Order: sequence, then structure tokens, then C-alpha cells
Amino acid sequence: MAAPNEITPSQLLRLIGTPTAPHIVDICTDEDFNADPYLIPGAFRHPHTDIHGLKARVGKDACVIVCQRGLKLSQGLTSWLRSEAIPAEYLKGGMQAWRTLRDAPSFPVAALPGQTAGNSLWVTRHRPKIDRIACPWLIRRFVDPTARFLFVAPSEVAAVADRYSATAFDIEGGDWSHQGELCSFDTMLDRFSLRTAALDRISTVVRAADTNRHELAPEAAGLLALSVGLSRQFRDDHQQLEAGFALYDALYRWARDGQGETHDWPTDKKA
Repeated sequence: MAAPNEITPSQLLRLIGTPTAPHIVDICTDEDFNADPYLIPGAFRHPHTDIHGLKARVGKDACVIVCQRGLKLSQGLTSWLRSEAIPAEYLKGGMQAWRTLRDAPSFPVAALPGQTAGNSLWVTRHRPKIDRIACPWLIRRFVDPTARFLFVAPSEVAAVADRYSATAFDIEGGDWSHQGELCSFDTMLDRFSLRTAALDRISTVVRAADTNRHELAPEAAGLLALSVGLSRQFRDDHQQLEAGFALYDALYRWARDGQGETHDWPTDKKA
């Protein structure tokens, strides 16, 4: 019988990448983590002994506690949090079970610039449209939910990155940017080892829309139209970014399990 406060890797995988995903807290010991320095997408590292600090970070939000094997560390902390009315679950089987789940990605912590515990800082050109919305969405949903993004004049991106210790992205000749025929979204998928079937579908649409190659994906024209519409609707880049997240949340659900659905009229029309 399943424990009342456990979640399986397959159940957690369905939540990752969605706006309602729980906090994922990796409490593996330093020894275990250093032997395999990867995180479940969206997870952050936290010591199991710092319960007060963890409560301050997650508040009353749902969270999933992850240790190496889903035993004493995660079960103990989960029960402690539940005793204080925090809806916590532990990952059944821990990281060992996650690693055996098909199509379950893990991203290398070393790929995240500058830190390992969240709050990464990124900067790019102002007036984002496609790649510069898609990349922040990917980072927030799969890498660092607390990441911050700055939008500045194109001529100031490099200087702002230097003065604020930020990582520049989607700028010509940059490290986190277009590589050959691939766009910045592709670069991030590769750097963060997030090549899943759903994200690959999105990357094709983003690449087609961002590089004016709509023959790669029929959905590209729609993404371009909606992206241009968003850019005309919002003067503030940060408001536009938040609105754009809803667009990519919907695109992700289509890419994950809805791409086979069609629509016609009348509704009972046979193919």
C-alpha cells in the first residue's frame, strides 16, 4: 500500500513544467550529491537540518522532498513539515528511482551560471518576442523557479551583465545564444540536458518562428502572431514576460500530450 505522503517519480514528472508544480527540495547528503551532481528539473538544494530556513522559503506551498533513496531523510523531513500544516510529500525511491524513470530529465547543476541554490540572474535585449520569452519560461519552469530576468537596450547588455554579475542570453555572438541554425532555446535545452520529446517539439516551433523558417512547423505562424500581439499589448517587458508564460504553459501541454488533437465543424464530421 502506498504511503499517504509519498509521490512516485511518474506522478512528479507530470507536474514538472506546469505552473502548479510543487517546490522540489533536494536534501541529498553532500556525499551523495557530489557523486551525482544533478537535480530534478525545478529542484533546489537545501540541508535537511535547516528546517526553519526551508519553511521560510516554501511557506505553506506544496513541496516534494527528495533524498537519495526516499528513506529516512526525506520521510522524516516530510512528516516534520506536515506536522506544521505544510503539504509535503517525499519522492518514493528518491533520486535512485528518478534516474530509472524513462524520459525523466535531470539537469547538471554545474550548467547553471554562478550558483547552485536558485536566484540566478539573466539579462537580454529589451522588447522580447519569441526566444527571449521562451528561454525565461524554460528556466523558470525547469531549472530555477526563482530566476530573475533583466531587459535592457541591446548596446547595454554586456555592460549590465558585467556590473550586475548577470548571464547574458540571446545576444549575437553570446555563449547562451543561437548556435548555427539552432536558436537560444535549443542552446539551453542542450546545456541543461532537457531534451525531452515535449520540449523538443516546442524547440522546433520556437526555432521556426524565431528564424522565419515556418516550413519547419505549421504552428510557427501562430506563435509569431501571438508573440507580436503580446509585444504590442504590453509596454513593460516584465508584464509581457508574465503574460507570455501563460502562452508557453499552454504550448507545453499541447506538446506533451495534446498535439494529436484536432478541431473541425460540424463537431461530428467524419474524417
